[in-house]
Amino acid sequence: MTDTQRSLRRPLLGAALSAAALGLCGLSPTLLAAGKRRVSVREEEIEPGRYRDNPQARAFIDEMVARHGFDRGMLQDWFGQAVYSATVVRLIMPPTTTGRKSWRTYRSRFIEPIRINAGVRFWQDNRDTLRRAESEFGVPASVIVGIIGVETIYGRDMGTFRVLDSLSTLAFDYPDTPNREARSTLFRNQLADYLLWCRDTRTDVYSVLGSYAGAIGIPQFMPTSLREYAIDYDNNGHIDLRNSPTDAIGSVARFLQLHGWEAGRPVAWRIADDAGSLGVAAAAADGEPWPTRTLNQLTRAGLRVDEPINLAREGETGVLVVDLPTPDQPTEYLLGLRNFYVLTRYNRSFFYALAVYQLGEAVKAAMA
Repeated sequence: MTDTQRSLRRPLLGAALSAAALGLCGLSPTLLAAGKRRVSVREEEIEPGRYRDNPQARAFIDEMVARHGFDRGMLQDWFGQAVYSATVVRLIMPPTTTGRKSWRTYRSRFIEPIRINAGVRFWQDNRDTLRRAESEFGVPASVIVGIIGVETIYGRDMGTFRVLDSLSTLAFDYPDTPNREARSTLFRNQLADYLLWCRDTRTDVYSVLGSYAGAIGIPQFMPTSLREYAIDYDNNGHIDLRNSPTDAIGSVARFLQLHGWEAGRPVAWRIADDAGSLGVAAAAADGEPWPTRTLNQLTRAGLRVDEPINLAREGETGVLVVDLPTPDQPTEYLLGLRNFYVLTRYNRSFFYALAVYQLGEAVKAAMA
């Protein structure tokens, strides 16, 4: 490899890129949705030819031939043209300085006029499709709109990295971190599903652009989710999450339904702001995204719910305490229900799940 080859830089198509949410401990590998660490990159540093004779790539090719019947020569050609992206490696690394999490700062990035106004236009343009998805899958239009708005601002920021390059880099050259082996395995699986999807759909393997972690299209599905949950919702004979808002809407709704969305049920309940309720919430906040307690358990401990609900009927409802810290401010708390948990299947972050819900509600209010 010459010095010239090692220092090649490829222009990126845009500066604001969606980042995949890669807190993989506990996150289903079926989808790594965009966590929105926004970055500004004007050019991508690449190294061509790195995977032409790479031992890990050769082993991966052997596996794809044996397990999935791929043509060896075709795979060798693909990886001969795949490039290592130093930019992807740099962006996948955790921040060198860890600041305290701030719910109010995070929220302000998504619940704001530009995204809300774009959401209104998206809802208006796709009203019939959203109504159909809500009827067929039981997922409110506002939730679908919230996810797509948080992910890509309704298709505006879908990423500008070649997915083949991103996934090859992360599968074979994941940076030296404590969880490197697990992440490399995860991205090898995503790479396998990407190649299978390209073969099955006759998609040019070089043509697909996405986030630096390989998330694709308007809803930022990773390849495994693309294969498992995406649907041809516009009935034109093929699935296209990059150019079809209709397919994106149907696929998001189906993803949530298959992960257990409960039609007609709330996402979260407000907790009263008295000291006793907040104290119980603080003690019960364990960071787990699934409902581990019943409402009765918390109310018997002294927590009050600031919602007009029937406590007798809802007493055995499973809930989780959602903690929302902001530096130098009192921590905010909510009770998350089953549907809150389902939103964390898209992205495990409590901040993400609540931002999706609140953005959708803000767009719905603006539609009124």
